[in-house]
Amino acid sequence: MIGEEIDLMLHYPKAKRNVTERVAKKTELDRQVARQFGKEFFDGSRDQGYGGYHYHPRFWQEVVKTFKEKYQLSDRSSVLDIGCAKGFMMFDLATLIPGISIKGIDVSSYAVENALEGMKPHCQVANATDLPFDDHSFDLVISITTLHNLEGDDLVKAIKEIERVKRKSSFITLDAYRDPEEKERMQAWNLTAKTMMHVDEWKRFFQEVGYTGDYYWFIP
Repeated sequence: MIGEEIDLMLHYPKAKRNVTERVAKKTELDRQVARQFGKEFFDGSRDQGYGGYHYHPRFWQEVVKTFKEKYQLSDRSSVLDIGCAKGFMMFDLATLIPGISIKGIDVSSYAVENALEGMKPHCQVANATDLPFDDHSFDLVISITTLHNLEGDDLVKAIKEIERVKRKSSFITLDAYRDPEEKERMQAWNLTAKTMMHVDEWKRFFQEVGYTGDYYWFIP
C-alpha cells in the first residue's frame, strides 16, 4: 500500500521560471550534456543545468525542519539521500540534528568530489538501481527529483532498492503533470528526466512495483 501524497518541499524557495524562454533556448545537445551530470550540469552554463550549484541555507534549512517533524528524526535516526549531489540537504540535516547518521549517493563523481567538506566522508558514487547498503539500513530514505532520470527496468529496480534498504519510511519527488498544459510545460522545462508521467500514472506505477513510501511532484 503506497504512502501519503504530501508536499514536504513546500518551504523550498520557488524560482521564477520563464518556461517559454527556456524551451526556445534548450537543444537536444544541452540535454545530452546535462544527462552526464558532470561539471557542465552543476557549474556550467544555465542552458545545461544549474548554472552554478552552491550551498545557501535558505534552500534546505526550513525543508529539513519539515522532514524532522514528519518522520520524528532524532540523533538515533539514520537517513539515506539518493541523488545527494554536493550534500547540501545532508549538511542541513546534520546541522539541525547533531548525531544523526546520514549517507548520500549520487551517480555524479563530480558532485561527490565537490561535496561540502563535512559531507564528503558520507557521500559516495553509486547508482539508485544498486544501493551499496544492507537490507533495512535506514529509518528514512529520500530522493528529491532524481528517480525520474531513470526509465523502464532501471526505474523499477530503484524503487525496489528503496524498499529493500529502508527500515521505516521513504519520500520521493518526481517530475509529473496533472493536465495537458502542465505536461507541455514539463516537456519544455525538462533537461534530464527520462520518465515523466501524469500523477495518476505514477500512483499506478507505485502500486505495481510495491512502493510503500510517501511522495510528491515537481511541476514547473
